[in-house]
Amino acid sequence: MSMSLQPQRRAFLGIILLLSFFLLNCNTVTGLFSNDPAASYGVVREEAIYLASGQPQTLDPALTHGGPAEAIGHIFSGLVQLNRELQVEPDLAAGWQVSEDGTLYTFYLHRNAVFHDGRPVTAHDVLFSWERAAHPDTGSGTARTYLGDIVGVQEMLAGEAEQISGVTVVDDHTLQVQIDAPKLYFLAKLAYPVAFVVDRNNVDEPDWEHHANGSGPFRLRVWEDDRIMILERHEAYYQEPAHVAHVVYLMDAGLPLSRYETGQIDLVGVGGANLERVQDPNNPLSAELRSGVSMCTTYVGFNAQEPPFDDARVRRAFSQALDRQRLISGLYGGNAIPATGPLPPGMPGYTAREPVYPYDPQQARALLQEAGYDPQTLVLTYTTAGYGDVGSLDTAVISMWQEALGVTIKPQLLDPFIYSDELHAGKVGHFYNYGWCADYPDPQNFLDILFHSQSAQNLGNFSNDAIDAMLQEARVEADVNARLALYGDIETRLIEEAPAVFISHGISSVLVKPYLEGYELTAIGVPQWRHVRVNR
Repeated sequence: MSMSLQPQRRAFLGIILLLSFFLLNCNTVTGLFSNDPAASYGVVREEAIYLASGQPQTLDPALTHGGPAEAIGHIFSGLVQLNRELQVEPDLAAGWQVSEDGTLYTFYLHRNAVFHDGRPVTAHDVLFSWERAAHPDTGSGTARTYLGDIVGVQEMLAGEAEQISGVTVVDDHTLQVQIDAPKLYFLAKLAYPVAFVVDRNNVDEPDWEHHANGSGPFRLRVWEDDRIMILERHEAYYQEPAHVAHVVYLMDAGLPLSRYETGQIDLVGVGGANLERVQDPNNPLSAELRSGVSMCTTYVGFNAQEPPFDDARVRRAFSQALDRQRLISGLYGGNAIPATGPLPPGMPGYTAREPVYPYDPQQARALLQEAGYDPQTLVLTYTTAGYGDVGSLDTAVISMWQEALGVTIKPQLLDPFIYSDELHAGKVGHFYNYGWCADYPDPQNFLDILFHSQSAQNLGNFSNDAIDAMLQEARVEADVNARLALYGDIETRLIEEAPAVFISHGISSVLVKPYLEGYELTAIGVPQWRHVRVNR
């Protein structure tokens, strides 16, 4: 509990503190008489990781659109996970075998794996979790994308089947999974939360997410909406237990960087002017700064099924009317890389290429005229997230396009808390602000998932038969070099078709307290808090 001390009370409080020193151990005193909101739950600051966080939209693995790096990936677990080297490694599955044709996977579960309430995790629980995610009543927005390669999942999502025909429970600790074709990236997809295992008894309870019963390295101790979430080490975890006793997410109001500087949290992301400040070698915080390229791409997607963006010439015109370098210099302080395509640096298959659409307003206007459009008559809706004010990036993009092309653009603000859900429901306007960060290090995760005509994540409804055919060929190509070359051709074709204006690739910068040992800044967010130590 936060306290504001009146001067006349300080002497009395000093006496209480002195008495407490003899009655309680030092850690307890620190917890009782500090501004630490987790102390009342028995959390010892020296044995916990403290982070700033927003309110999670959900802790249901079947419904989240977030990755496993946050609380959800530490409470729940799946058959496999990505490690900090971004390689697939065993999780609930102690190991597996793959058939010669690459379509049948046999998983062997840890025999000592238990949920947080002590109930054993079995192959039946895996099947239940996947069928729950694939059931139409659940309404998962990610089951098709990440589980859709499993035979029978598409039929269940369509309401044509009550079970996933391609999954067989051999015994309590053995599961066989049949996929529709050999795919090198299939295992990596199972590291996404929709494939996590939930407790069938737990998910039937009212408000179950606030007392979720997972099987991950931490159990959910408490979740007070918009205030605090505390994860507690799962002592019966089937692998090596976490080094820290708790992970605390502070979700109430407060500037994260200020909290970091006052020692309330142990890690914080920085950007813009704050980044410039801590990059100064004379700033003591500069020694705590870590930076690296993230596998993320920021872009503005076009609604390719509606005029005027059903015409590739119009899409190209808007791509050529955006000065990416000016945006990055002005808004990011140079802390980003201009995007020349959808694939980010570090992604297998990434190619550094010259911009296909360099900033050229005159050429952009000529393309609009060639497509038969008078810019003065175009009134377009730009969809973005916000509660009343349009963000700086959106403002700059809209201004640049109106200035360069002479069009009129009206922002449409959607609730940031449900922004992704709204876009998936079709509320994209003429174009929409979006970004995509890799869930696994494979170009399929960008090119196929975002731009195949049948993908649930293809929010702009872009469709090209030739590109679809190439994407389907790349899915099953067994030769790694040939596969990456094919994705290179696909990316080239996508850039020509311009389903989106690719703006930038992110550079992640974080401040990390020196006593937080073992933390690694990864290009893709992975669950890693059980590996980290707090050494004060």
